[in-house]
Amino acid sequence: MNINPAIADLHAEMTEWRRDIHAYPETAFEEVRTSQFVADKLESFGIEIHRGLAGTGVVGTIKGKNGDGPSIGLRADIDALDIDEQTNKPYASKNPGKMHACGHDGHTATLLGAAKYLAQTRNFSGTVHVIFQPAEENEGGGRVMVEDGLFDIFPMESVFGMHNQPGMPVGKIGMRVGPIMAAYDIFEITISGKGAHAAMPQQGIDPVVIAAHVITNLQTISSRNVDPLKSLVVSVTQMHGGDAYNVIPQEVMLCGTVRSFEPEIQDMAQENIGRIAKSIAAAHGGEAELRYERRYPPTVNAPDETALAAHYAREIVGGENVDINAGPVMGSEDFSFMLQEKPGCYIWVGGGEDRANVHNPAYDFNDEILPIGATYWVQLAEGILSGD
Repeated sequence: MNINPAIADLHAEMTEWRRDIHAYPETAFEEVRTSQFVADKLESFGIEIHRGLAGTGVVGTIKGKNGDGPSIGLRADIDALDIDEQTNKPYASKNPGKMHACGHDGHTATLLGAAKYLAQTRNFSGTVHVIFQPAEENEGGGRVMVEDGLFDIFPMESVFGMHNQPGMPVGKIGMRVGPIMAAYDIFEITISGKGAHAAMPQQGIDPVVIAAHVITNLQTISSRNVDPLKSLVVSVTQMHGGDAYNVIPQEVMLCGTVRSFEPEIQDMAQENIGRIAKSIAAAHGGEAELRYERRYPPTVNAPDETALAAHYAREIVGGENVDINAGPVMGSEDFSFMLQEKPGCYIWVGGGEDRANVHNPAYDFNDEILPIGATYWVQLAEGILSGD
């Protein structure tokens, strides 16, 4: 593996940063300590910083030896999740109920390592913007940064992102042209019936029974309304209703998520969820209302930028270890909002086999891959901005 020797020398320091961030996880738009940690490190590297986009976002600007030239963005997410950590590591979360269970601590440390090297060497022509984004999990911090003027304040030709991938061997890197991660939608179905004594169901309209039929029939959207060669997931993940053993409740709420890659399938799913819920409720004498929210669009890689990403990844791990047809997966990413504005590429860096998956209380970022990610960032920046 062709790791930049200077980056290899930063391995222990990046590990220290990563574990410090891991011990103090902060969730969406509350990343005050993490943001300060990032800003302090960037300033210590001699990097000009800008704070405040999406509240806790930090952007560092690194000018090359020749400041004239194009600009690119490198992005890392900085937020954690509402999970109780169960790793028993000495650097485990000190914030109860919060945990870096997706590796954003590692992404942040990786980009800090690359930023330190790029600031020391400045072996490129143009500008590198290092983007530390809050609130990737559920709350769309990427969208907020764009709305707050990210690309107006920091003009750039392209933008790049990465994510660790447990289950993929260390030394492997994956990407693909086009959609690599799905759109993320959520829905809430409120089913209204008529409350009654549970021993006298004939006097009521049971929203629990209606909800059961709705859940079952929602599964037909993907199995009977979508081309089998296309992708759609409709998952009911929550059911709320009732307070007593002997009372048929007045109301039940169903919540869930929809994942897709194509707008027309997204439209169809939204329409059919409402139609199924309302029709089944009406058939039982009840009512149903749908609230549907489109949270994240698909994450779509541009052809030219993906070709560049693959080229520089091969320089690090070898051609046989770069999969240019990886995925797609039904998970989602708010880096998609940045890719809607600028062409770019989002990659996966193998985090190692036989490791707990992301969003699991036993997950821990694999510090072994910090130099791989940081070397990739450096190769990409110096390569694209080589001035050739």
